[in-house]
Amino acid sequence: MSDQPPDSPSSPGAPDRPERHVDGSGERRRDAAGRQRPERKHGNLERSVTRPAERSRTTDPARLAAYTVLRAVSGGAYANLELPKELRDKGIRGRDAAFATELTYGATRLRGLYDPIIAAAAGRPVSAIDENVLDTLRLGAHQLLGMRVAAHAAVDETVGLARLVNGASAGGFVNAVMRRISEKDLDTWIAQVVPTGDPIAALATRHSHPEWVVRALRAALVGHGASTAETIDADLEALLVSDNAAAKVSLVARPGLCEVEELTRAGAAPSLLSRVGAILDSGDPGSISAVRSGRAAVQDEGSQLVALAVAAAAVNTGAEHEMWLDLCAGPGGKAALLATLGASRGATLYANEISEHRTELVRQTLDAAIDSGLEVMIGTSDGREIGEDEPETYDRVLVDAPCTGLGALRRRPEARWRRTTDDLAELGVLQRALLVSAIEATKPGGIIGYATCSPHLAETRFVVSDVVKKRQDVEIADARDLFLDADGKPVERLGEGPFVQLWPHVHGTDAMFFALLRKHT
Repeated sequence: MSDQPPDSPSSPGAPDRPERHVDGSGERRRDAAGRQRPERKHGNLERSVTRPAERSRTTDPARLAAYTVLRAVSGGAYANLELPKELRDKGIRGRDAAFATELTYGATRLRGLYDPIIAAAAGRPVSAIDENVLDTLRLGAHQLLGMRVAAHAAVDETVGLARLVNGASAGGFVNAVMRRISEKDLDTWIAQVVPTGDPIAALATRHSHPEWVVRALRAALVGHGASTAETIDADLEALLVSDNAAAKVSLVARPGLCEVEELTRAGAAPSLLSRVGAILDSGDPGSISAVRSGRAAVQDEGSQLVALAVAAAAVNTGAEHEMWLDLCAGPGGKAALLATLGASRGATLYANEISEHRTELVRQTLDAAIDSGLEVMIGTSDGREIGEDEPETYDRVLVDAPCTGLGALRRRPEARWRRTTDDLAELGVLQRALLVSAIEATKPGGIIGYATCSPHLAETRFVVSDVVKKRQDVEIADARDLFLDADGKPVERLGEGPFVQLWPHVHGTDAMFFALLRKHT
């Protein structure tokens, strides 16, 4: 399908321009008098009107890296995995790396807002625009509306990128759409494209979330006791805003391998929330020796608190040397923390994954722990079968269940666009089966921690309650006392209990859910 905007200037949303098409190539003549259009100004922003054919057919490495990652994400990749590799391969560092990161994540997070703006500027729905060109326009829109990039630079660089990666014929289309977007500021565009009459639809567009996600988060805030009828509207908007904010870089010092002090000497600040955590405000975490060696790692503080809670819960199995199980260990972050926490108490961790590929990721994550002499077992099997294959074997079991990931939208920006309500039914069956298997694998007197990186009620409270009410050998315990901050004080606003629910807009963490089950003796 062609990506040229409507020929008629009177078409709704058609970019205002004196040029006209002369052929299918997308090249344009000058105006009727043969003159090049003069440079125009709008407010304090200058706009370039250089003909696309006269512009560069290239762009800078940072923008090209962002485009490459967006195309990979469209094919199923994950931005948080793809971007570091792309930056490394292209040798992009420092401010350029920061620019590429903001451009990639911002364009991905905010596409739900940018797409209707692009559609209005192009005079056609985004479904009628080639996907690769659409990604280019999303990057351009974010530079104009979400970053401190001068309008003329945003337009010129985006057209140069389009000519390089989308072809010469796309340059004219991208130029016209970008000029039209640049004519209004973000607030004006929001007023134009945000629907009226339906508060959920308005929030979904304004804050770039699918409507079903907005409804699910609203229900979760109320269902977990985080909001009341009086506070829900403000709380929901605060949560949506936090989902679109760049997540801080949280580091974990793996006990016995690294101390928080080593991370602070490298420029990080001690975490206020986790006794093994630190926060890096700027810079590349890979530049820190402890991170490069695997003695420390990037890990959300919420995930750290979950592992600390599993390790701290009291058990009554009578075991002199405990056996711990991470049932769904990949990619291995919580397993590494559990392994180092357990080693100081003579415990042995078994880290399990269902596929060889994910098992290898766990091995790589645990390399430093294994090299230091810690006893860790790593294996590949279906977690749903471990309870039957190894009944009453483990003193502590963590079920970090596969989920929609709605609690980590800051770090996994593409998740909101990939998941649908259809995923909930399939995941719910899996989550229940894994929890049942974990209970079967736990010794009498042992504990099971059930965690998800999602606050969705169908993945959290409902799963645990459904499983427990069908069994006579397990009960739900109050987990809140296990969540202590770096000073050993209770973390506040965890919910009404017995479950724990963390929130990005409250705690600055991913929206981790945690339930603690005790198996009867």
